[in-house]
Amino acid sequence: MQTLRQKHSLDRGRLMPTPPLSDDLAKEAADAFIALGNKSQAAELLRLPRQTFNSRLKVAAERGMLPTTPVMPGFRISQVTSTPNGDFIQQKPEHGGQFEVPAGQKIKGVSALVDADGREVVKWVKTAADSAQQLAAMRAAVEAFKEELPRAEPVAAPAHTIDDLLNQYTITDHHLGALAWNEETGGGDYDLRIGEQLIIDWFASAIAQSPPARRAVFAQLGDFLHYDSFKSITPEHGHLLDGDSRYPKMVRAAIRIVRTIIRMLLEKHEQVDVIMCDANHDPAGEVWLREGFSAFYDEEPRVTVDTNPGTYSVIEHGDVSLFYHHGHRRGVKNVDSILVGKFRKVYGRTSLSYAHTGHKHSDELKTTDLMKVEQHETLAAPDAYGSNWLSGRSAKVITYHKDFGEDGRVILSAARVMGASKRQAANDNAPAEQRRAA
Repeated sequence: MQTLRQKHSLDRGRLMPTPPLSDDLAKEAADAFIALGNKSQAAELLRLPRQTFNSRLKVAAERGMLPTTPVMPGFRISQVTSTPNGDFIQQKPEHGGQFEVPAGQKIKGVSALVDADGREVVKWVKTAADSAQQLAAMRAAVEAFKEELPRAEPVAAPAHTIDDLLNQYTITDHHLGALAWNEETGGGDYDLRIGEQLIIDWFASAIAQSPPARRAVFAQLGDFLHYDSFKSITPEHGHLLDGDSRYPKMVRAAIRIVRTIIRMLLEKHEQVDVIMCDANHDPAGEVWLREGFSAFYDEEPRVTVDTNPGTYSVIEHGDVSLFYHHGHRRGVKNVDSILVGKFRKVYGRTSLSYAHTGHKHSDELKTTDLMKVEQHETLAAPDAYGSNWLSGRSAKVITYHKDFGEDGRVILSAARVMGASKRQAANDNAPAEQRRAA
């Protein structure tokens, strides 16, 4: 039996790295290549696999064992040293071509390795995406997109509204295009079809139960789309997401939803303001939603779409200021100060201020020295990742009086507006006959 010491010695032997190639074997490969001038023939002469021969020849070139002619393909002469036994030629891998900054990139820094005398040995050029160029491309695309959009025809205004009131329809983190399997998450099935029907059902019920305020705010606080490109990942950190559908289908569903909601709001309210907050799952999506719908309603004077490209937004209603932020940059505890700093004139003109965020899919309300800050939960069912935290599923209509601030609210859960019918997700694995029976 092996002793513990012997076993340890054997284990160490297995972990030892491959010893470096000896000069004799390297020179043997070099001599064969020099004599024959052909790698395949030289490898055959030495009865070596081609890959093994190439590896040895590369080592020989780096050790200066090849003469000036022939220079090994892909190598360059880096040094010639005269010795009593002849010239000692050192070859190194050939440099690449002239460096050019890739399209859409810019140089963001240069690092250099220098010798003891401060002379440059090698240099690294670091590049990054050219944000200015990306922004210009995005704006050009948006402008072109806007030119092709049809314009909405005006909707007849309601006969009666209450001038002093504003209804804020607060939706956040709807994650259109997400996939959730109730058997896995316990939070309900969710896919593109369910997400679209759910939000329309919620607005139909919420509008019916809300007072006839003159003004409405469609406060969409971000993460309306689950992901932002043809890859179902988060754009900033590349986290994999549970996606239900193809991106073009998500885009079409988002456009249908927003058009339907705005028309429903126009039938109830004289003025409709649209907020679409920048967020972490769909920053580009929020851009084309804002810009596209601004163009779509540019001939409808009763609709105002906030196209502010920043991360924070505000609406002024008499003596009330309403602030909006997704919550991915600042949360309930510290968003108030930056809102006051960015919108100090609006804040100074109003005596009642309220901020609204999402992002964490749960409700929280905090009264600070500056304003009331409220974090809202979502209607959407949690995906596999989100099911690690527990929260309700609801959305709110908050009514504000222009002189007295919050004047009431309607809270409707997802279960309440979805009614008795049970929707099945597209990925439900139950047999078809069982689903029909349900």
